[in-house]
This record gives sequence, structure tokens and C-alpha cells, in this order.
Amino acid sequence: MNNIPIIVEQLYPVPVSKVWEAITDKNQMKEWYFTIDDFELKQGAEFNFDVNVPDGDFIYHHRCVIKEVIPEKKFSHTWTHPSHSKGESLVTWSLHPVEGGTKVRLTHEGVENFADGGENFARENYVAGWTEILGTYLKEFLAE
Repeated sequence: MNNIPIIVEQLYPVPVSKVWEAITDKNQMKEWYFTIDDFELKQGAEFNFDVNVPDGDFIYHHRCVIKEVIPEKKFSHTWTHPSHSKGESLVTWSLHPVEGGTKVRLTHEGVENFADGGENFARENYVAGWTEILGTYLKEFLAE
């Protein structure tokens, strides 16, 4: 049961091209997602970013490697926390044109691999995080 992928879907009333730019352009990402200075949209490229936890003294380092890029359709990358866990997971962003806009389906597979990192890496934290990222931050950014 714990190895079931996390899937979050959200509809946006904008064209696929606008969503694609928002999730793959590092200048746009820093406005709604994370600041990722070394991001390069290229298969095999590694990117890194840190997340400061507001209610604690934690900084979570993320290291990711891009696995697949299909322009305006799909983008996948590994997701690791090398300073807290030996685990690796996979995040896939899939974009689908629908009437009146774009459906984004985010799939995060393998979060159970972070069990060695402790309770902060529990599945429900990822579900809550991705739900907020897609349902609030990206939604508000694309509405501008």
C-alpha cells in the first residue's frame, strides 16, 4: 500500500505552452516553485535546490536528475534528499490539452524510499506539499 504513487491533478484555464514554460523555465519557477539556479532542461542534467522549513531549523537539500523531456507533454526527474535519506524517487509532470485549458498530472513514485529520513518524509507530507504547489502556487502564478 505504501508504494502507491502519489498523483495530483489540476486544471488550468491556460494553453499547454504557458504551463510548460512555468514548470521548465527557471526564471518563472522561482516565482511560484523553488529557486533552482542550476536548472537546465536537458535529459541527464542535474539540478539542486534547498528548502528551508519555516517551523524548524531544517534545510532540506534536493538533488534531481532529469530523466525525460518531451516538450509541452512530459518532464520527469529523480527527487532525492541526499543530506537526510539514501532514497530516490521519481517525479513526472504530464501535460494534457483539454477544452478550455490544460490538465497537469503530477506523479511522484517512490516516496516510501525515504523512510530512513524519518517522519518528515512521510507520504502524507508529500501529498500535502504537491497539492499546495499545484493547487495554490502554480494556479495563482498562471492566473496572473
